[in-house]
Amino acid sequence: MRLFTAVYPSAEASAHLDLALGGVVGSALDDPGRGLRWVPAEQRHVTLLFHGDVPDGAVPGYVDGLAAALRDADAFDLALAGSGSFGGRTLWVGLSGAVDPLRGLAGLAEESAADAGLPAADRAAGRPHLTVARATLRAASERRRVDGARGGTRRPRGGQEEPSPLASWARALAVYRGPAWHVDAVHVVSSELGAGRSGGPKHEDVAVLPLAPATSS
Repeated sequence: MRLFTAVYPSAEASAHLDLALGGVVGSALDDPGRGLRWVPAEQRHVTLLFHGDVPDGAVPGYVDGLAAALRDADAFDLALAGSGSFGGRTLWVGLSGAVDPLRGLAGLAEESAADAGLPAADRAAGRPHLTVARATLRAASERRRVDGARGGTRRPRGGQEEPSPLASWARALAVYRGPAWHVDAVHVVSSELGAGRSGGPKHEDVAVLPLAPATSS
């Protein structure tokens, strides 16, 4: 089983992001072109840990351990804010608000994974983000060749490929600020590659583990 642990934005936060994306990318939101793929709204998440392929039998122990660790972890608020691109191949949106508690969840998940003997890469401890779109390695070069054939784009000097549009979209979204949402649960999710929409992954909740209600001071 391919597994990851994450938190999810609210439907309202995701819908607000869609409006911002539409204003930046226009018709590409419906038709991004060959080699580009939007992450479906229902699959947008902030990864706490990516486990990769794990034995099915080890998952219940991890879920039980994580549930116990989260009993004293308070719910908190996050908001989507800013944007960036990893090498022109991934468009992501950053986070503002209670990012330190988010990193705390990643730490609890990592400890629970270690106790259960599961592999884990701590994503939230570095640069917490929500991935919005991905490009293949060939996307930029294919777009350059097509546009050049149509006379719409000048061939770059030195035979270098033009950057993917994800980088320019990230710059346009750098000032984005979305509404806050309440993070009150952690999801342990299975991911089946190639079984989802347009050849993407299929995600299914293995467990949804509640956080403690936030106490007012």
